[in-house]
Amino acid sequence: MEGGKPAWQWFKELFGELPPEDCIDEFTVSYGWFQNRFRVMPTDATEATVQVYACDYIMMLLSTILFGDKSGARVHLRWLPYVADLDGLGKYSWDSATLSWLYRCLYRVANQNVKNLVGPLALLQSWIFWRFPTFRPRGFDVIEMGVCSSFHLVHSP
Repeated sequence: MEGGKPAWQWFKELFGELPPEDCIDEFTVSYGWFQNRFRVMPTDATEATVQVYACDYIMMLLSTILFGDKSGARVHLRWLPYVADLDGLGKYSWDSATLSWLYRCLYRVANQNVKNLVGPLALLQSWIFWRFPTFRPRGFDVIEMGVCSSFHLVHSP
């Protein structure tokens, strides 16, 4: 890792503790550990605590939603350099990286021996629904009655 610092040392500095051995597999941590450890942020959280919870959330988002792998339940330490500098997250082209990852996953699934598709599938599904209206589920364009439709009715031209 950056500056020659061991990944697990960096992890401990960032999150304040290491996961138990049974939650670690090489350079990944069980998604369940992150989810349980950072389930509810304390009401009296300091700025530092809020940043730790933000790092946790971003690590899980990157590892499972945007750049997910077939495990689906592991958070990879490769994201540590990005979340360690929350102010610098905006300098990366996350949209291009996510799209590239999706293309890579689609390329891999084209192999006849591959049986499962991984990647940012919600992005793919969203694109399909907007690009090909016939594939949209019934009611996709209908606004649910409630706050949104009330706002729409009041503020419509």
